Amino acid sequence: MGEEVSNKKIILKNYVKGFPKESDMILETSTIKLKVPEDCNDAVLVKNLYLSCDPYMRGRMTKTEGSYVDSFTPGSAITGLGVARILDSSNPNFKKGDLIWGFTGWEEYTLIKSTQGLFKIQHTDVPLSYYTGLLGMPGHTAYVGFYEICSPKKSETVFISAASGAVGQLVGQFAKLFGCYVVGSAGSKEKVDLLKNKFGFDEAFNYKEEPDLNAALKRYFPNGIDIYFENVGGKMLDAVLLNMRLHGRIAVCGMISQYNLEEPEGVHNLFCVITKRIRMEGFSVTDHYHLYPKFVEMVLPLIKEGKITYVEDIAEGLESAPSALIGLFSGRNVGKQAVVIDHE
Repeated sequence: MGEEVSNKKIILKNYVKGFPKESDMILETSTIKLKVPEDCNDAVLVKNLYLSCDPYMRGRMTKTEGSYVDSFTPGSAITGLGVARILDSSNPNFKKGDLIWGFTGWEEYTLIKSTQGLFKIQHTDVPLSYYTGLLGMPGHTAYVGFYEICSPKKSETVFISAASGAVGQLVGQFAKLFGCYVVGSAGSKEKVDLLKNKFGFDEAFNYKEEPDLNAALKRYFPNGIDIYFENVGGKMLDAVLLNMRLHGRIAVCGMISQYNLEEPEGVHNLFCVITKRIRMEGFSVTDHYHLYPKFVEMVLPLIKEGKITYVEDIAEGLESAPSALIGLFSGRNVGKQAVVIDHE
């Protein structure tokens, strides 16, 4: 029958307009049987260990049509990427005791009804939390966006916005290892110092202290930008377009400046896409999961050789998850934001 246990979970109260608040999410307790039901033939029952807080989750707090990921269901547990241990399984490829990362619930235990999109964790000689970031979706996003979308060449100039975040910090390090000149923008002196002193960026600046972003970019890129890794949108994208070089490439990963606006800002300099023959491509990492083994094969040695470093901001306990998620939208986190539920 399976043991029945209490199960704390974070639920979304109602769909959100404007800037989300912690009170939009509440902690509830229900019960769950630690056994996969007999009518589920491709399911796993997991104990969640780490949860990932990611900017795309803001869009899921609003009722949207035609997005690449479904909206949350008010009254139900929020879902997101996480790291978990399997307690029971009806799929022989996923066994009790296996560690996995993939989509799970913001709760202590989750019945995941399909194993499609779950990744078994093969390498446990690195922190498990890395599978919410460096070795999970954000790391793979950085890899795909830089190498596959941007097609870099040695000595090119690279600009990354929101550069100290889970994805940006890795794009910058990949670009430096590739032999590029790298500049990042961030929202505080602490983050700018991280970019230059820990992640090895050539230059970095605090965009909040720049009254004229166009002038700032001209200062750091007097000959223009070959590659822009876009995480911000809005005024930053407008300024970047003016400073792109001929045949520049823009990988559009996210636009965090727009997520809490009821009316998105317009972009005024799109004509530069024509005059500079810019290739601008949006992408979702889920279309590139077939490259995940190749990504891990490249990154694991870099981690072990100390050629890549990673900064995490880990909140303790499921009850801290709403605050951790909200903090992303004011830039409160330093590095990858995750929540630990169980250290095991």
